[in-house]
Amino acid sequence: MTAKLRLTTAQALVRYLCAQYTEVDDQKHRLITGIFAIFGHGNVAGLGEALEDSTDVMPVFRAHNEQSMAHAAIAYAKASKRHRIMACTSSVGPGATNMVTAAAVAHVNRLPVLLLPGDTFANRRPDPVLQQIEDFSDPTVTANDCFRPVSRYWDRIMRPEQLLQTLPHAMSVLTDPVDCGPVTIALPQDIQTEVFEFPESFFDTQVHRIRRSGADLQSLAEAANLIMAAKRPLLIAGGGVHYSGAAQTLGDFATKFGIPVAETQAGKGSLSWDHPANVGSIGVTGSSAANQLAEDADLLIAVGTRLQDFTTGSGLLIRKPGCKLLSINVARHDLHKRGAVALQGDARRCISELSSAVTSGSIEPNWKARADKLRDEWNSVYESVTAATDAELPSDAQVLGAVSDVFSRNATVVCAAGGLPGELHKLWRSTDENNYHVEYGFSCMGYEIAGGMGVKMAMPDRDVVVMVGDGSYLMLNSEIATSIALRKKITIVVLDNRGFGCINRLQTSLGGKGFNNLLESSYDNSSSAPSIDFAQHAASLGASAEKVDGLAKLGPALQRAKECERTAVVVIDTNPLPSTVEGGTWWDVPVSASSDNEAVNVAYQEYLDKTSQRS
Repeated sequence: MTAKLRLTTAQALVRYLCAQYTEVDDQKHRLITGIFAIFGHGNVAGLGEALEDSTDVMPVFRAHNEQSMAHAAIAYAKASKRHRIMACTSSVGPGATNMVTAAAVAHVNRLPVLLLPGDTFANRRPDPVLQQIEDFSDPTVTANDCFRPVSRYWDRIMRPEQLLQTLPHAMSVLTDPVDCGPVTIALPQDIQTEVFEFPESFFDTQVHRIRRSGADLQSLAEAANLIMAAKRPLLIAGGGVHYSGAAQTLGDFATKFGIPVAETQAGKGSLSWDHPANVGSIGVTGSSAANQLAEDADLLIAVGTRLQDFTTGSGLLIRKPGCKLLSINVARHDLHKRGAVALQGDARRCISELSSAVTSGSIEPNWKARADKLRDEWNSVYESVTAATDAELPSDAQVLGAVSDVFSRNATVVCAAGGLPGELHKLWRSTDENNYHVEYGFSCMGYEIAGGMGVKMAMPDRDVVVMVGDGSYLMLNSEIATSIALRKKITIVVLDNRGFGCINRLQTSLGGKGFNNLLESSYDNSSSAPSIDFAQHAASLGASAEKVDGLAKLGPALQRAKECERTAVVVIDTNPLPSTVEGGTWWDVPVSASSDNEAVNVAYQEYLDKTSQRS
């Protein structure tokens, strides 16, 4: 007779999660290493009770905002190369819908997170309950249906025994290199507390071995022939290089065949900034070196990238008729974008297989020399735009340079939205694979501080420095308090440009007038614009905080923050108008086809000229 365990749904769920492990290259990890929880009606009596008895195996972290706790969990998974993840549980209603934005972040970035929102009653007897959304034509709809389009796997548990089917399926999604992303399991509050006799074997230790799929031999031969025939090839390193652990293999391949390497936002750090093959970032926020090489290449080899518009210059960067595109990706969905020749498989394994399959080459003798020259020119640009001046307000690039001087090694820079990701992509000099953590798939304002805490939880021995604008800081800053409570020290640099400086620059570059972005242009009377003391605010949350007046004082303040034992915040006023104009390429942002503003009409004609060039 099969042994049974009489458990509530919530107890069974927690016990099952505690028994899950991953194994990657003979390294075994607990899959779900903790759970962020904000309790309320809908999860406190069921899941809360189960977690209270399991904290020795499943640590529970109290947060202050459901969206930010999910951001922290996502950042933890990204920093862990998707080998370790966290779960998040919320109450019914707004507690649950607060996590929807974070679910979208995870979905876009292909990052695993387990979301366990509380739900209304499956038996419907007390309907409508507090915070219940009533669909007048479909009583099965609840707030948690909002998660459907931003989840890779979604389910609502209506009977305890449904866990027997749902949980194995959920784990397979969370650990799959192709389908990995957010999993949502909605838990009606009455079902959480109901009991069922589960098979004891259901809770046996399970090890999920992350597979490394190799290339199809015919596709491999085709890809090798493309590389051997190429005269001016360029590698593009995407996030898949990191998740596959392929950085060393990629660097060896590039060195062996003399192929320069450009990096996407997610792929940055694949090679150290001073690696002989690294020509910097590519695309809209790319270096002039990488973008000029991409313009002249006859073969682009995209490794582990989904080829979003910022990478491809909205399609213009790979428009040359004679240029072929080879896409190496584990995900079928990403393989055939932009008409690419497809090589499906794990990045590290495919590059290794290509290294053996490529037996000759026809690269032009001056191709590497040109890459070296362009890289040297770009390094001069870096020195120029990050150098301190006596300007009253520094640029973002100058602040970045000061941060880099203090946090150059064994540190991870974290960012997500505004103009800072562009400056960082162009100018941050990554020294190792874990030096750069920028969420630029969803570019979610508010990710930064919570994300920094998640990175610190994943890599406690590294310094974590969060660079955030005043706009993102105001959107979501509550996890400063959580980081202090959990003793997860991060350093936060707040660049206060008095508004949404990035969008103001975009607005004016397209012919518009500065409107509703900078604080002084957002109110009928500019004197009504708020004056915010960010240092005082951060200090009220428990951080060590100071505001500095100018670049000369920034370096010493950053050093003090680095040496501080608790989360530290450094605030500096910056100029909202300049950004690094060097490098970059076009980005498709539609312009009004008719306007009373002549500057908009001029911008529209320029827009038509650009779109006509796109293949």
